[in-house]
Parts: sequence; C-alpha cells; structure tokens
Amino acid sequence: MSHEVVAALIIQSQMILLGQRSAGRAFYPGVWDVFGGHVETGEQHQQTLIRELQEELGITPTKWRFLETINASLPSSDELTLYLYLVTQWTGTPANLQLDEHSAIGWFSLAEATQLKLAHPTYLTLFARYLASNSRP
Repeated sequence: MSHEVVAALIIQSQMILLGQRSAGRAFYPGVWDVFGGHVETGEQHQQTLIRELQEELGITPTKWRFLETINASLPSSDELTLYLYLVTQWTGTPANLQLDEHSAIGWFSLAEATQLKLAHPTYLTLFARYLASNSRP
C-alpha cells in the first residue's frame, strides 16, 4: 500500500519546530518529526498542509514553498511518499493540540536537532540545508 503525506519544515529565527511522536503511534513512536499528515481523497497537497498545521498546531501557514519529495519504506512494507514544504510565515502561535499524535513540541537549533532521535535519516541534511538561509525574523 502507498501512503501520500504532506509535511512542513517550520522555521523561525534559525530554529525548527519539531514534534515528538507519541509512544502509542503505529509508525515511528517516540521520535522527533516534522508536522503534517496524510493527503485525504480529493485534497491538493497545499490544502493538506494548511489543514494539518491548523489541526496539529493551531497555526495557518501564510508563506510556504515546496522543497522536495522523500520516498521511504514503512515497517509494514508499505511505501511512503512525503512531500516536504518549507513554512516561514503563519498566523497563530504553535501549540500542541493533538496529544495523541505528539507528546511534546519544541523549537530546536541545528546543533540541538543533531542530538535528537529523528524520524528519518535525511532530516539532518535537510535541516542544515534550509535552516540558516530561510529563517523568519
């Protein structure tokens, strides 16, 4: 089975917002991850981005751009296609609104993120590539 997911690399003042996936999650429990979710039937990727950030964090992105596509295999042997967007402006203040999905959220520098157990091995490369040059003042 194939899963389509949209995710947001949320950056402000050279810091990235990450969420620690709840221990009870079926995939990647307890690791730190970017925010996002599955594309619903008939939904465009940008609609998914907006919906997921509103549901999970209570923010509405106002400035974003597509970065890249990441393909991964899930432990169930399913395939995951993740469409990653850089979000640099939004309305609202990020808050952890779905405790069943994330046990904690936090802002991290690149140095701090290297110390975290992350959901995907390419995240550190992506964080380094986009963090410094795309910060929100």
